[in-house]
This record gives sequence, structure tokens and C-alpha cells, in this order.
Amino acid sequence: MSTFRTVAELREQIQTWKLQGLRIGFVPTMGNLHAGHFALVELAKKHSDKVVASIFVNPTQFGPNEDYARYPRTEQHDIDGLLEKGCDAIFLPSVEEMYPFGSKGCVQMHVPSITDILCGAHRPGHFNGVAIVVGRLFNMVQPHCAVFGRKDYQQLQVIRYMTREMSFPVEIISAPTLREPSGLAMSSRNQYLSESERLIAPKIYATLCSIREAYKAGLPLEQVEQDAVEVLEQSGFEVDYVDVLSADLGKASRSRLKGRVALIAARLGRTRLIDNLEFEIE
Repeated sequence: MSTFRTVAELREQIQTWKLQGLRIGFVPTMGNLHAGHFALVELAKKHSDKVVASIFVNPTQFGPNEDYARYPRTEQHDIDGLLEKGCDAIFLPSVEEMYPFGSKGCVQMHVPSITDILCGAHRPGHFNGVAIVVGRLFNMVQPHCAVFGRKDYQQLQVIRYMTREMSFPVEIISAPTLREPSGLAMSSRNQYLSESERLIAPKIYATLCSIREAYKAGLPLEQVEQDAVEVLEQSGFEVDYVDVLSADLGKASRSRLKGRVALIAARLGRTRLIDNLEFEIE
């Protein structure tokens, strides 16, 4: 496995592989990797001949009072894990390599509509930063396919929209959410949780399951969402949102799609947790 810190070095390797007729898979990450990330690499291997993973904590997707400075950086642990999972190359760019004119002077990107709701409403500018960095990484790596987890459901939809709108020749592959035995969705931010908070955090997934059953039973949508908020607040969460939307993140009441997704974002102590559950209606 090779590691690269500059675009020029990475592109030289990518070009060599492409001249050999090999298909390139890509897994972008912010590091601090866990089993969920490694599952993305394993899925990418099934869809490609060579897999590139990137590790970059992207400043443009963090707000002024968010956890950019304290976001865990565990480079050697991540490299060792990717090597074990058979990753072929790791791209480890600096902020200067990613943003030659500085993160404040970079070309901006904005995906309309679906970035104005859910996490976009509570984290202004977050998805602009996601679109900026993923667009740059697609240009740098030039993969045939890229794998993203379904836990970050809104992010996945933003990336799909951007990829189609910008005509990136990249197939977007989604991977299911991996969970701890308690039901808690795996996340790099789980390590912020205290021992007592870890006992409470699985309530998010349990609430998502209750939402699904109540919605499918025909209870009014507003009641389903409000009941879920009350359950979470009583458990000690500060709730950002509880929403049930159509699979394309449109209003469920107006959608002809059978697919639905229940989404929750809530804070437990100093940790913001997100999760979702997809289901179909009759």
C-alpha cells in the first residue's frame, strides 16, 4: 500500500493504474476510522480493482463553534487499519494541498434545496463545505466509483445531486449503516460520549424503530414526530430535529414514492448524534 500527500504523486499512480485498464474505487474519510469506515473499503473492493482512501479533516464543513480543532486525528491507526483491509493507496493531503488559496479563498459550491433542511438548517454552510471538498477529491482522485455510508443520509443525497449536476463520471455506491450491539450507529463522534451517555445514546435508534411502526400503523405524521421528540427529551437529549420524509427528502405527505426515511439529530451532552431508518409503506 502506498501513501501520497500531494495531488501530483497521487495522479501519477492513478494514471498508471488506468493505463493498465484497472477500475478505481474511492472512499473519502476524515480519519479516526472505525469498523463502519473499513466496511466502506471492503465494499469498494467489490466494485473496483484498486481502492484509494483519503484522510482529510475538512475545515470548510465545520462551523465557527463546532469541533474542527478537537476532531480526533489518528493517522497511524487509520493507516494500519486500511493496510489490514487491503486498501491500495491512501491520500493524506494537507490543508494547503487541498486549498492552495486558503480555505476562505476557495471556489464555493452550493447544492440548492436539500441543503436547506435537516442538518443544513442547523449547521449553516456545512453542506457547502462537503460539496467543495468532495468535488475537489473527485477531481484529484478521478475514480470510477466512490462509496459513502447511508448513516449520513442527507450528505449522501447531496453528493448524488452534485455528482449528477456537475457531470462527474463517478458511480456513487451507498453502504448500509453499521451499528454497535446496542443499536447505536457507529460514528467517530461516539468516543465523545461518557460511559453514562453511552447507555442513553441507543435510544435514538429505538426511537427510529418506534417511528417506523407508528407511521406504518397510520398515526398522523405530526403526532409521530412530536411523540418521538418528547421521548428523546425525556431521555436527556436536546433535539435538533425529528422528521419523516420521502426517500428523496421531499415532503412525505406529497410524495408518490413508497420509500420513507425517518431522521433524527440530537445532542447528548456535548455530542451531536445523527441517525436514520429507511422503510417502505404499502
